[in-house]
Amino acid sequence: MTNDKSPRKSFLPVPNDSHFPLANLPWGIFRRAPGAQPTVGVALGDQIVDLHHLALKGYVTTGHSPGLFTTGRLNELAGEGPDLGRQIRSQLQKILAEDCPTLRDQPSLHKDLFYPQKSAIMDLPFASGGFTDFYSSINHASNVGRLFRDKDNPLLPNWRHLPVAYNGRASTLVPSGTPIPRPKGQISPGPGLPPVYGPSQKLDFELELGYYIGVENPHGTPIPVDRASEHIFGLVLVNDWSARDHQAWEYVPLGPFLSKSFATSVSPWVVSPDALKPFLRPMASQDPKPLAYLCEGQRQVYDVTLEVWLTPAQTGVPQKIATTNTQELYWSLSQQIAHHTVNGCKLQIGDLLATGTISGPTPQSLGSLLEMTLNGTQALQLPGGLSRRFLEDLDEVALVAYGQGQDYRIGFGEVRGKILPAPV
Repeated sequence: MTNDKSPRKSFLPVPNDSHFPLANLPWGIFRRAPGAQPTVGVALGDQIVDLHHLALKGYVTTGHSPGLFTTGRLNELAGEGPDLGRQIRSQLQKILAEDCPTLRDQPSLHKDLFYPQKSAIMDLPFASGGFTDFYSSINHASNVGRLFRDKDNPLLPNWRHLPVAYNGRASTLVPSGTPIPRPKGQISPGPGLPPVYGPSQKLDFELELGYYIGVENPHGTPIPVDRASEHIFGLVLVNDWSARDHQAWEYVPLGPFLSKSFATSVSPWVVSPDALKPFLRPMASQDPKPLAYLCEGQRQVYDVTLEVWLTPAQTGVPQKIATTNTQELYWSLSQQIAHHTVNGCKLQIGDLLATGTISGPTPQSLGSLLEMTLNGTQALQLPGGLSRRFLEDLDEVALVAYGQGQDYRIGFGEVRGKILPAPV
């Protein structure tokens, strides 16, 4: 927990346990009704601050047309450079503060400027041309290695030398709340037997932190590890749903394909690195020392609590089944970016990168059912006599994340998805 206090409070009511105080102001794309114009907003308490209306009325100045806030995604805003985002955020923190009368004392404007989050339709924040999923939690990688490879030597020889990753499908990134139909594919019934086709019987979630690229690099130009953080626009929660039985059959030799590409859920609010700065913590040294292009002058990670909530179909009552922290990452976000681009790969504005499943060292801190149930061999016990080995139809999963200050939180909200039966 940080000792830093929230610098200012807003005239809008914001409880101390809200994810969205004035010190946060995460970016998002919202609609006031189906078919309405998608608009850039920031979250404040339980409200959305409408940046388009603020710009139209001259309360936010950017040097650009107010249409910058009605393009339907954050790509154009990010493309103007990080200084513009900081400028807007600074203006908002001044005019939304409790001691500033500019908007506080004009309640007739509030209907246009503020909109309840509970009534809004949230879109994906960025149009993404690429999605990359890393494998950066040593506890998760070790647990998977013990299940499927060598209990005594669970990590593959390359794991401590580079941030392992695969390229996913940007076309199936979906906003929080999108239902997830159970995927179909090939399943191996056992050694030596031919595969069968059918719905996944081992459908799983993955608890991940994601981050959007806001500054591109030229094709052929690697991003230095000590400059990599400058390319991050903001951070989100990611649930990279996984069909474990499809994955076990297909992943040799090229890795996941259909078992991952059916859906990846993304939280709606993009939290800026500036808002999370009070929660930066030093990372442990790595053994062995990585190659020079991965050696950072100062390795840092965010102290962010991560939770998994499962709502069983039978009860409709949410149950917290895991709590962990982003400090469990072995490879930093900067190392992930540096490795991604060391071959000259171009990252584009709106590309989404994710950490991979983040797991802690205890049974209560695991980021997937694969680990919690030892690949389905040991049931996870739930209240009311229920249990789960993997997700059942109409189960709902919500991932939650926040950094905890002395009297405030900087949160991500949640990313949520309900499992639907496989299409006929």
